[in-house]
Amino acid sequence: MIEEMGPRARAAARVLRGAGAEQRSAAIRAIAGRLRARAGAILAANADDVAKATRLVDRLRLDETRLEAIAAAVEAIAGLPDPLGAEIARWQRPNGLDFARVRTPIGVIGMIFESRPNVAADAAAICLRAGNALILRSGADALASCLAIGEAIAAGLEEAGLAADCVQIVPTADRAAVGALLAGLGGSIDLIIPRGGRSLVERVEAEARVPVLGHLEGICHAYVHASADPAMAREIVVNAKLRRVSVCGATETLLVDRDAAPALLPPIAAALIEAGCELRGDAESRALVAEIGIAEEADWTAEYLAPILAVRVVGGLDEAIAHIARYGSGHTDAIIAEDARAAERFLAEVDSAITLWNASTQFADGGEFGFGAEIGIATGRLHARGPVGPEQLTTFKYQVRGTGQIRP
Repeated sequence: MIEEMGPRARAAARVLRGAGAEQRSAAIRAIAGRLRARAGAILAANADDVAKATRLVDRLRLDETRLEAIAAAVEAIAGLPDPLGAEIARWQRPNGLDFARVRTPIGVIGMIFESRPNVAADAAAICLRAGNALILRSGADALASCLAIGEAIAAGLEEAGLAADCVQIVPTADRAAVGALLAGLGGSIDLIIPRGGRSLVERVEAEARVPVLGHLEGICHAYVHASADPAMAREIVVNAKLRRVSVCGATETLLVDRDAAPALLPPIAAALIEAGCELRGDAESRALVAEIGIAEEADWTAEYLAPILAVRVVGGLDEAIAHIARYGSGHTDAIIAEDARAAERFLAEVDSAITLWNASTQFADGGEFGFGAEIGIATGRLHARGPVGPEQLTTFKYQVRGTGQIRP
């Protein structure tokens, strides 16, 4: 069954390559409409998944508000500029040949993800906007939800005159399906995207026989510089950690400058503790705030996805950058500072996919970047980095126009 999905996706990708922007936009809007129309069935399936879940329940759970947000994000993708055919560069040679580098679909995307049923809708809309066919394999914990969302996607595609094979969802949690996808389904898959924990990403990168666009965990940092405005620092840190603790852009480590820590750390810690956050820190932070527990070495590399925050006092910008380089995952890191020179150094020298100045790390989200949604946050350095939207799921080709030139 899984092997048959590959050729069907390849055939659908050929159709999508020729489908116009309006037809693909109509399909995406139709999917949003079908998500709303089938809300009852989707939420019932999700309730079954939640009832069986033992971990990451907040990531898994849908309600009417979250489902409407998913449909709205899909609609927003329909309104994004179409990337296909866009000229990246154009030039002429002395012999009169006209060269153009233009965006084109990658082809067939295989995506393996865990826990988040919204990923199915987001990925479908983004891939359609970029002209790619998609095969999705969800984790067992979200399978019923994703299959219900898949029915809405198929109905929307057919409403717009496109084949349901443009977006296929693997209907089983059998691990053999992952192996088949990683093998490339007989050459049908052009790119594999894993979205989940480190063990999933490492398995995909180790076993895949096709290119991989990896998304590692979010070990994100908020660094409070000595020049930070105290009220701003407190508000940003609380939001960066606690707005939603289960997202990959949640701050997991707080760094505070030693020179200002006696003034800045206690009010930040008090606000976090009052909001229900457990703090684990080094000796210097514990000396300043009695409620902070002891941080072990493993806390500096922990993606808690829970109301727990590691805290460390650092001796300035250089030490903060060095800590992030050693312990971070290359995802998202922020500086809170009034010193523009220090902030610009941080933005330039911290080698993460997203660096922010005076803003919460929870802005690590494709919707907040204006992409409508995202496939995920790519933490590698090749092809795409940061939020992966439609443009990042294209490649390019060269179109050369002549007037009869031959090469001497």
